[in-house]
Amino acid sequence: MSSATPKVGFVSLGCPKATVDSERILTQLRMEGYEIVPTYQDADVVVVNTCGFIDSAKAESLDAIGEALAENGKVIVTGCMGVAEDSIRDVHPSVLAVTGPQQYEQVVNAVHEVIPPKTEHNPLIDLVPPQGIKLTPRHYAYLKISEGCNHTCSFCIIPSMRGKLVSRPVGDVLSEAERLVKAGVKELLVISQDTSAYGVDLKYKLDFWNGQPVKTRMLELCEALSSMGVWVRLHYVYPYPNVDDVIPLMAAGKLLPYLDIPFQHASPKVLKSMKRPAFEDKTLARIKKWREICPELTIRSTFIVGFPGETEEDFQYLLDWLTEAQLDRVGCFQYSPVEGAPANELGLEPVPDDVKQERWERFMAHQQAISSARLQAKIGLEMDVLVDEVDGEGAVARSWADAPEIDGSVFIDSTNVKPGDKVRVRIVDADEYDMWGELV
Repeated sequence: MSSATPKVGFVSLGCPKATVDSERILTQLRMEGYEIVPTYQDADVVVVNTCGFIDSAKAESLDAIGEALAENGKVIVTGCMGVAEDSIRDVHPSVLAVTGPQQYEQVVNAVHEVIPPKTEHNPLIDLVPPQGIKLTPRHYAYLKISEGCNHTCSFCIIPSMRGKLVSRPVGDVLSEAERLVKAGVKELLVISQDTSAYGVDLKYKLDFWNGQPVKTRMLELCEALSSMGVWVRLHYVYPYPNVDDVIPLMAAGKLLPYLDIPFQHASPKVLKSMKRPAFEDKTLARIKKWREICPELTIRSTFIVGFPGETEEDFQYLLDWLTEAQLDRVGCFQYSPVEGAPANELGLEPVPDDVKQERWERFMAHQQAISSARLQAKIGLEMDVLVDEVDGEGAVARSWADAPEIDGSVFIDSTNVKPGDKVRVRIVDADEYDMWGELV
């Protein structure tokens, strides 16, 4: 056996949930003595963690696999696209192994087959950070609380890729959070496919953390996380009634006043076709109530335009709803048929591409005016921000209203801070997405 350290290259595509999968695989490989290298040339084998959610993501995944094969030749494929092994092998027959999402053992075993681990490596003595390998900067980390989803939304194939909801025991989640905080993490981003449903599969089972009983449920999880003294941000929260319970925690400063809720549409007819819980009329009243309890609440959401059967009337309904809802941060996708999604079988009239594009442009312009006005209203306020990076020009930070990589930034004209610092700034300017602040 050669004494050279076996080296693995890694390409991670897709959403934060895929990032967590990548982190687990990397942590395991590091513990077994593999070195993770940033270039194809230095790697003995390359692992590509794919995304298979929409056609453009699949194309990107196939391109990444092709590039890795061309540059390195030895490629293992994992992730969401791995559930359709044939569609990968049709394009790239020479990949060494294909596994689906969360199949950590299979990926690690596939790496072993290509290049065996060094036998003399001792994970108990050799260096691997206790929090594992992170693909995010040290000061924030994703905390994955469950896998899979019990919804059957007609546009989505995630349940068929990632299965039904499986919640992690709350004691495990809290212990992981504690390790992250000890390792210097200042912000925990709670993620899953459906955060509000956490624990429903376990009947909200009682578990233990630090000798204290804690229920496996979103509210109790949030209460426990809020005791750790760091920012806690909730993602992928379906607007079930139990969401009302966490708003008082936000008002009390225990959780970041931030909700990421995928509303997807507002027209009752379209929501019904999408098989989404269609209580949009009540949703507006609930948003109003949430803001009464917690005025600084920031709501981020995503929508789909051009879903089959969407009429001009449905679309106009959505624009009017947005005016009422006054959401802070909004993303919008044009509907793209996903192979295997039930929406294809509904027999609804597809919306022509030019109409989709035109609706998307109207949606973006309409929402941009709302987002922009809501940001302008923050000029003159003082707020705490978390510094993400610093260069010669100044610092790039985020407020509680900004999740990393998907929301805006707060630019500070100071190089006197470092990444991970929490500082207080006064907002002096804003545009459609970002704000500018001065240190207080």
